[in-house]
Amino acid sequence: MRSFLVFSFLSICGFHGLKTFGSLPYVNCFSDEEAASKKYDIAILGAPFDTAVTGRPGARYGPTGVRVGSQRLAGFDFYTDEDALHDWATIVDCGDATLTWLDNTVAFKQLDKAHRVISGRPTANDTVAAVPRILMLGGDHSTTLSALRSTYRRWGQVSVIHFDSHIDTWNPDVLGGDISRYAGINHGTFLHIAHEEGLIRNTSIHAGLRAPINKRSDRANDKRCGFTVITARDIDKHGIDWIISTIKRRVGESRVYISVDIDVLDPAFAPGTGTSEPGGWSTRELLTIIDGLRGLSVVGADVVEVSPAYDNNGETTVLAAAQVGLSLLSLMVAKPVRD
Repeated sequence: MRSFLVFSFLSICGFHGLKTFGSLPYVNCFSDEEAASKKYDIAILGAPFDTAVTGRPGARYGPTGVRVGSQRLAGFDFYTDEDALHDWATIVDCGDATLTWLDNTVAFKQLDKAHRVISGRPTANDTVAAVPRILMLGGDHSTTLSALRSTYRRWGQVSVIHFDSHIDTWNPDVLGGDISRYAGINHGTFLHIAHEEGLIRNTSIHAGLRAPINKRSDRANDKRCGFTVITARDIDKHGIDWIISTIKRRVGESRVYISVDIDVLDPAFAPGTGTSEPGGWSTRELLTIIDGLRGLSVVGADVVEVSPAYDNNGETTVLAAAQVGLSLLSLMVAKPVRD
């Protein structure tokens, strides 16, 4: 009896075998044969890529780190009394996209294709959801560009809820593009490029901003790209309920993509990231805000910029990122979206 209980506990916690997010089933979603026999409604996709950063590299190890941090995720959420991993939606971990680290142009094409293939499969519960949705584990933030391209292909334009300490709408002419077109596509310009490609709506919003900008014209370009701003210190001035209601009012009834750069958290709560900025939110505050977005039509999401090499011995950052990932999945499960 005792051995059975130990086995059951290990099966729930997932401290053995193949490391998948929340010990979810692994499916080779890139195999037509396997995907046909093991359909899914929501897919976890890793994007191990970090050669488009302006600061410290290391986020290529992020997907693995987040999966390790998610090993204890099982059972019902203490606050919502729900179990998003084992609800109506069949959720699987597709592993990582195969991305070269030698040529960013090729890597983005590979990631574009990975999203296109995974989101193009038939769903497990087609009466509930017609198109699979993806939670991507980054990777540096430039990987979100591929996710937005895929989301646009399946769902049309989306409002982006962008949790970050940086605007990431820099014009490539200002950040990298003055060197070459190749350098102009990076983790600080991808939202500018997404706007130029017509992927996102002018009802998007940043949340948690606090990092310096280069000049005033960066703000003007940010507005042109369709974004309004909630700063990190707005939580002190207005409170969490105000932040949640402001985000919901901004995106309205539109379909939504949520992108979480883990550096939206203060370095005290997420040291394992490439471009830390003091003065950020706590993990509790961020989770409360994300959970408060229930009811939005979330058609895709990501957690990016997790760099385990800079984390501490307690794995503070990967644990936080895993919990954020679970909250994002909970939003998707709470509201199925038809095409």
